[in-house]
Amino acid sequence: MKLLAALFFTLFPASLSAASLTFVGTYIWSAPLSGFGGFSALELGPDGKKFTAVSDKGMILGGTLQRRDGRIAGVKIRFFTPLHEPNGKPLNKYDTDSEGLAIDSRDRAYISFEGNHRVWRYKGPSSAAKGTGRHKDFRHFQVNSGLEALAIDASGTLYTLPERSGDLNRPFPVYRKLPGGKWQRAFTLPRSGRFLPTGADFGPDGKLYLLERDFVWSGGFASRIRRFDVTPDGLKNEETLLVTPFGKFDNLEGIALWKDRQGRIRLTMISDNNFNFFQTTEFVEYALSPGSPDKTN
Repeated sequence: MKLLAALFFTLFPASLSAASLTFVGTYIWSAPLSGFGGFSALELGPDGKKFTAVSDKGMILGGTLQRRDGRIAGVKIRFFTPLHEPNGKPLNKYDTDSEGLAIDSRDRAYISFEGNHRVWRYKGPSSAAKGTGRHKDFRHFQVNSGLEALAIDASGTLYTLPERSGDLNRPFPVYRKLPGGKWQRAFTLPRSGRFLPTGADFGPDGKLYLLERDFVWSGGFASRIRRFDVTPDGLKNEETLLVTPFGKFDNLEGIALWKDRQGRIRLTMISDNNFNFFQTTEFVEYALSPGSPDKTN
């Protein structure tokens, strides 16, 4: 069955929205740094150059994407440092599984973690963490399937959801935290097939974009991107923008959106190489053309 699924996506790659995604390019990235790799979340500045990433080993990295003709051509690293506990010490081993990242208008980083399921806030890359409270549901998540995706909207409201819902027919719970408020279970996100959430971001259009992943041993990783309108009544107007064939890209986990000089929304993603020598760290970019009448992959 898995082999048939891999073959289907290879022969019939699909992007199911009326919007048109154009593939921009990929950039394979490596650096001679101890602990480099495992990047699970990404944030970009409005110009698509300044970036921040976190790894699932409790590291935070910042730098600049060097572009040529709009495409990534190099990476300049500004810092690469361990995240810290609220007491100012580096994260202990049980606390290191950082998975989601969102940066607010005051340049404060919010990071979601698995294992010890929580969201912490950081004023700077080397600052002590500050807790944001926890919803009672957080304590019941699976050890390696907790708060995988994290996003912040223009009002400063945080949204997060776990990697697994517990059943193929059960939607994902989405948790929301207003500035100064408590975490609340806001609504659910429909589950579709075997794909699982890995990253989320709000686009310049105000929509919530969700990056998802599937995996088969015979074919590798497949990725899907869906987007939604966030309304008082929950998520509406679901669109599937992209479904990639198995093996087209590596393990894409982080996604960030920004608007380029042509007015297109760019979707920039980063892969988690799981610290395996046979996987790669890569940036993958697509552009969403405004008002496009057709679909493409």
